[in-house]
Amino acid sequence: MEKGLGYKMVQAQIGYQFKNPDLLNQAFVRRSYSEENGGENNEILEFIGDRALDFAVVQLLIAKYGKLKMGDPAAGAEFSCDCSEGELTRLKSRMVEKKSLAGRMEEMGFAEHLIMGKSDMKNNVRNEMSVKEDLFEAIVGAVTLDCGWDFSVIQSVVEAMLLPEDFLENDRDDNYVRRIYDWEMKTNHVVPWFWFKEQSYQSSWYFPFDGISQHVPLNDVSSCIRFCCELKLLDSLPVFRGFGVSKSEARRNVCKLAYDYLEDNGYIQYMTMRDEIDRPAKENAINQLEILARRGYFTIPVYDFEETHDSDGKPIWKCKCNIKEYNRNYVSESSSKKESKKLSAFKMLHYVLEEDARAECGAVIGRGVKEC
Repeated sequence: MEKGLGYKMVQAQIGYQFKNPDLLNQAFVRRSYSEENGGENNEILEFIGDRALDFAVVQLLIAKYGKLKMGDPAAGAEFSCDCSEGELTRLKSRMVEKKSLAGRMEEMGFAEHLIMGKSDMKNNVRNEMSVKEDLFEAIVGAVTLDCGWDFSVIQSVVEAMLLPEDFLENDRDDNYVRRIYDWEMKTNHVVPWFWFKEQSYQSSWYFPFDGISQHVPLNDVSSCIRFCCELKLLDSLPVFRGFGVSKSEARRNVCKLAYDYLEDNGYIQYMTMRDEIDRPAKENAINQLEILARRGYFTIPVYDFEETHDSDGKPIWKCKCNIKEYNRNYVSESSSKKESKKLSAFKMLHYVLEEDARAECGAVIGRGVKEC
């Protein structure tokens, strides 16, 4: 990675200033490069980051859904959680899976800074999901070592690098972070730029700022506001600034501020599910449902499997697809587990698109148009 501007961009996006910048550089170095040129690579950093990431995501989920329930004062407090162990496991798996981590490296533009040897460049491994996943984990590993295993720092960086709002269902209805990402990608074909700053805002809150800033009542700006997140979109638009007790909260606040501004000033073009999914297809149905979920139309579909056998002892897979917002399940059977999932997803996809069309038709008729 090119030092200087590259360092500045990455550190601003993850909200962490390295004491030892060599660790950040090492996170981008592939083994193919170190074998050809000497020095260290990112493999051990990736190992460290993988473990630290797991811990940070579990902590994030428990902070979101868990709580200590007070009972008999003499007996202390019991822990309860709004999600079952299975639900937490599924959420964690989705948050740390290869596709999620690789997708964030693409969105943040980090993969293009990978330092690779000739063999990697010849094979164009930069575009492989596993390589981008490794990079995500190596950056977390570099932060882990640089901060001396300070888990509050690790947690903060992981929340900045991930988009928890994409996975935590209670945030989906108002997922302004994802809305801003989608708007910027569709409008300018680039990702939005965020700058995170950590400091006390008791006095600096009133410093001059050439942009639009979240209003925070004075009595709230004492000890709770620790992070500022600045966002830049089009050159013609102002810089936006939001505050929060965490990086993820500051990012949510600045994205809502920016989205409200775009909406109020006519920059937002409303889309339906049918606009998002031009051609529903069985082979892509699982991914197409997930795209709609990530864009806030509903929560991530849940798939439940049941295995039985026919008279010859061959397996029969039954898959049930369920979406929380719809009072309907779709079940499909196949000798292949993967095929049964595709079929049930395809049935559900057709249903949600039809429901979306009915809702849009009702809205058109409600506006006084006889046909839709």
